[in-house]
Amino acid sequence: MTATKERKLTIARAMAEAIAQEMRTDPSVFVMGEDIGPLGGVFGNTRGLYDEFGPERIRDTPISETAFIGAAVGAASDGMRPIVELMFVDFFGVCMDAIYNLMAKNTYFSGGKIPVPMVLMASTGGGYSDAGQHSQCLHATFAHLPGMKVVAPSNAYDAKGMMIAAIRDNNPVVFLFHKALQGMGWLGTEKDAIVHVPEEAYQVPIGQAAVVREGRDVTIVGIISGVHHGLKAARLLEEEGISAEVVDLRALVPLDRNTVLASVTKTGRLLVVDEDYHSFGMSGEIIASVAEQGLVLKAPPKRVAFPDIPIPFTPPMEQWALPNTDKVAQACRQLMQEQQA
Repeated sequence: MTATKERKLTIARAMAEAIAQEMRTDPSVFVMGEDIGPLGGVFGNTRGLYDEFGPERIRDTPISETAFIGAAVGAASDGMRPIVELMFVDFFGVCMDAIYNLMAKNTYFSGGKIPVPMVLMASTGGGYSDAGQHSQCLHATFAHLPGMKVVAPSNAYDAKGMMIAAIRDNNPVVFLFHKALQGMGWLGTEKDAIVHVPEEAYQVPIGQAAVVREGRDVTIVGIISGVHHGLKAARLLEEEGISAEVVDLRALVPLDRNTVLASVTKTGRLLVVDEDYHSFGMSGEIIASVAEQGLVLKAPPKRVAFPDIPIPFTPPMEQWALPNTDKVAQACRQLMQEQQA
């Protein structure tokens, strides 16, 4: 029996490969956005696609997010499967009407007669001194508004499988990718995000979390960058005799509460890690989901998230505010020392 050769890809390459494979088999799939043509996308998501599929199916657009997202909604409603890139998720402010009052609601408004099978992909994440309009993680904003699936993969395997699943889905899907995990040299490289990716097309189910590291003492729940902070913290804690389990949510809509509950039932301790804002977001929702089930915890749950402030431009202030491995590890140590009243 021949062993399968390991084939490691970056998230950027995995996304581009997924899109290409779907475009080859489905002529209704096309891509729109700023600089996604000959440049291949600022973050590498469409690299090589323009050469293969040409300007009719890989469409560079003017700088008008409202226009090209609105056009994608119309195309999806008419039987196409557009993929549209919002270069920075922060730009949602100028096109939220097209996203939420059209993309997310039109299937409901039509009584299910007009599906909107489109993918809205956007970059998230800070750490580059890009300040408050180019650095946010806003996955909870989209998750809060009904009508859209919301996915955010932390590694290349999931990125390819979830992109294929998103393209084939008859619902609008918001596909969020973190800049630091893309594998683009100028953005830095997270080695744990570069994993084996099969050549053939496959799907990763949207709404199914993954236990990416098993443990017995504390559950760390994260998404995108938070998963990697959790994994690194778990390795540090292992040297201190603390066994941390890490859950990668992979998607916020649908939200896999059952995997979280099963892990917290086992460990009795919960830490949520999120680069999105502290209040009214994912971290609070996960903690509420556990509390509503009445689970008996060994210590009060904690969260490590971005404080409720605009993202600073200056590097020292931004790094102070961002979640990191040390903050996660210290929160876990505190959980091990505290006792539930």
